[in-house]
Amino acid sequence: MTNIFTPDVSGPLAPLRAKRGWIIALGVVYLISGLVALGSVVAATAASVLVVGIMMVVAGVFEVINAFQVKTWGRFFLWLLLGILYIAAGILAWDNPALTAVWLTLFLGAALVASGITRIVLAFGMKHGSPWIMVAVSGLVTLLLGVIILAKWPVSAVYTLGIFLGVDLVFAGASWIGLGVSLKKPQA
Repeated sequence: MTNIFTPDVSGPLAPLRAKRGWIIALGVVYLISGLVALGSVVAATAASVLVVGIMMVVAGVFEVINAFQVKTWGRFFLWLLLGILYIAAGILAWDNPALTAVWLTLFLGAALVASGITRIVLAFGMKHGSPWIMVAVSGLVTLLLGVIILAKWPVSAVYTLGIFLGVDLVFAGASWIGLGVSLKKPQA
């Protein structure tokens, strides 16, 4: 019998059984990384901002390259401008990670509020008999998180991104460990 906690490892997961140890090790690395991030949320916030800055510079460089590749499409200067803006934003993130964290946290809080409200509205528009209550609860939790972040903004910028990163890594680690453990050979 299989369920979400004991997956069927005879099907598509069977090839992973041989890599079970590596999967568990990956989960342990994620879990430890998440706990370290949660132990130093300020450093984790700074690290996440610096990673966002790197990604923006890389994306901007490729956007500029793309502008020169699709010159004949008629929007060369818009593609070029977009790439330059990405590069500039990435450099600014590296130059002033604290200010970048402030603005990213404001955006995150606003996005959570908007997402929460949207889920609540969608939940009450669902047919009864469907799992509308779970969608409503999810929306309420998301809305509450966004309100808490915005209520404490800009101070919340110091720790919010680090907490989100740490929690994400802990849950990812736990899920990898869970998958690895579930790949144990069945008892004959």
